[in-house]
Amino acid sequence: MFTRVKSAVASFMGGMMPGGANGEHPSGSDLPLRFPYRRPEFLGLSADEVECSADHVARPILILRETERLPWSTGYAEVINAGKSALNEDQACCEVMRVKRRSTSTRSPSRRRRSSLPNGDGLSVKDDTDASLEDLPFHYWALFDGHAGSGVAVMASHLLHHHIALHLQEVMDILATPDLTPPTCLGEEPLNQHLGPAQKGLSRAVSLRGAAGAPGSPHTPPARFFSEKKVSQESLVVGAIENAFKDMDFQIEREKSVYNISGGCTALVVVYLLGNLYVGNAGDSRAIVIRSGEVVPVSSEFTPESERQRLQFLAYMQPQLLGNEFTHLEFPRRVQRREVGKKMLYRDFTMSGWAYKTINDDDLKFPLIYGEGKKARVLATIGVTRGLGDHHLKVHDSNIFIKPFLSCCPEVQVYPLSQSEHGADDVLVLGTDGLWDVLSNQEVAEAVSGFLGNCDPDDQHRYTMAAQDLVMRARGVLKDRGWRIANDRLGSGDDISVYIIPLMHGNKQT
Repeated sequence: MFTRVKSAVASFMGGMMPGGANGEHPSGSDLPLRFPYRRPEFLGLSADEVECSADHVARPILILRETERLPWSTGYAEVINAGKSALNEDQACCEVMRVKRRSTSTRSPSRRRRSSLPNGDGLSVKDDTDASLEDLPFHYWALFDGHAGSGVAVMASHLLHHHIALHLQEVMDILATPDLTPPTCLGEEPLNQHLGPAQKGLSRAVSLRGAAGAPGSPHTPPARFFSEKKVSQESLVVGAIENAFKDMDFQIEREKSVYNISGGCTALVVVYLLGNLYVGNAGDSRAIVIRSGEVVPVSSEFTPESERQRLQFLAYMQPQLLGNEFTHLEFPRRVQRREVGKKMLYRDFTMSGWAYKTINDDDLKFPLIYGEGKKARVLATIGVTRGLGDHHLKVHDSNIFIKPFLSCCPEVQVYPLSQSEHGADDVLVLGTDGLWDVLSNQEVAEAVSGFLGNCDPDDQHRYTMAAQDLVMRARGVLKDRGWRIANDRLGSGDDISVYIIPLMHGNKQT
């Protein structure tokens, strides 16, 4: 086991090893591609331009040349890695989607029949009613950071927004009526609708038990429980995004048997709907709002260190997932055989601090989470813990699958855009980890605010130029010792993709 893991650790590159050794479909090269490799469609690049963009030595920065291609004058820029992978494994998508909804004069939601596997050609939704239909738009931006191949990232860039649209359509009739509380069960009246004022506070369970204080009792006490939970309309949008990620991951798994869909990817998406920005993140990309020069984080990264306790708890509950070759415990370093019987610092899923335990033979197994910071790995293989794909990924030269530890579920944060005014220099910055590996939130905020402050406020290209400047700062310049950024620090050798979205334009949409 040690030799196998040592070989895996020596092969780390950008979060995990190349695909073939890690469980890509054994006949992947014989299967057709699900979607051909591409750069973001909105860039409008020719085949020759795509080929030129893949120069790992020059690393040209690609920008959006026509601002009308993206909503809100959004700026975008990207650059390929310095040789980590043959292709740029970052992918991006931006769309303005229109979802059918019933007219607001009719409140009861219609029943929908939803296609479970959208193909990217349309929403493919059947409306079972004859009610008049209206379109309700939502704006969508997304970044996908691929690993061990670009296949999953390319597929997600084609299809994830369709999954989101399908799930939003299921609740659009409710969302379109601001004062409508989401019904607990569609097609049924609320449980307490016919109860009198004195009865509404009492749960049905208490009534059925004939407990003291049941309806009709002369001394009805205050209700101990609410009969129904209060559900906000915002949570319906959050749930739609969460379920869309799960459907996308299931589609990847299902179609991997018939298509060559390589690797996996992290996903960072933003949905603008009815005055709110919904930021969904599964992976280690990041989104921040820059407002009056100050940073407002609107996403969290998911890494082996940030999700240590979740991973350790899963391994504790299902030790068979570790293949008898890993331990769920964490130690400050690898345990040596000569240390058996001695006390060493450790922690498990119940602990945020550290304590001492007596080392035994089981502790000599390789740790579930090994390494620190950007070098931390799950099962000595992968450096991210949430994302799409990786269904066939295994520990190097073993039959231990890693997917059970990798969650496709995003964390969705809500930014109430319509509730505050924003100036021309207030923006939402989305970036893959190639940006954040070398620049902090504050450095990005200072760079973007400083650049926009020196631009003509009426120039709609200013956000694209700011994105280009930000990518250039993170990439750096090529010197004898590699790519270097300010203060002679090491620049990013990873793929870098950046959106800069002006929030003032979003205020105008509300």
